[in-house]
Amino acid sequence: MEARLGITSAQVRKDLSHFGEFGRPGIGYDVEHLLGRLTEIMQLDREQRAVIVGAGNLGAALVGYWGGVADTPFRIVGIFDNNFSKIGRMLWTLQIHDVHRLPEINETLHASIGLIAVPGPAAQEVADILVQSGVRAILNFAPTLISVPGGVALRYVDLTRELEILSYWVKRISDMPGPAEPAPAPARK
Repeated sequence: MEARLGITSAQVRKDLSHFGEFGRPGIGYDVEHLLGRLTEIMQLDREQRAVIVGAGNLGAALVGYWGGVADTPFRIVGIFDNNFSKIGRMLWTLQIHDVHRLPEINETLHASIGLIAVPGPAAQEVADILVQSGVRAILNFAPTLISVPGGVALRYVDLTRELEILSYWVKRISDMPGPAEPAPAPARK
């Protein structure tokens, strides 16, 4: 594991200890039990409802992706935009709603996760609307920093930064002697 992941078994044990006691000294872990407990802790054993704000290319791709992924607890239950030419239209199986109606509509949808797929200048206003709607976790795809109040989790997806990192690795791997082994694909349940 150390060679593949670049972390030591001691670090894995330390990280797992933050969630409780799972293994037994000298014996190790019951992997099936460990996986079940971690799934419970991360709430991946139940449906996680999410809404997307931004019905452009990225928002449409995200709706299409989760609409076709059956083996995940995440359900996109609403899509919102401020473009009047899009509001009322269908995007895959979801009707696009006016973003300003999100607080009202989320009373029925019960989404706790929001994805921001709007241009940077609109991201803070969208984050504020998501918070007013009862969303408690936000994934921001907009290329800008936003602020949220305490009690709301915020994560960023910066595609440019990720491509910059890959660009670095392309050069580094090409400078290595011998054939490069691609990184393993992430496992899906």
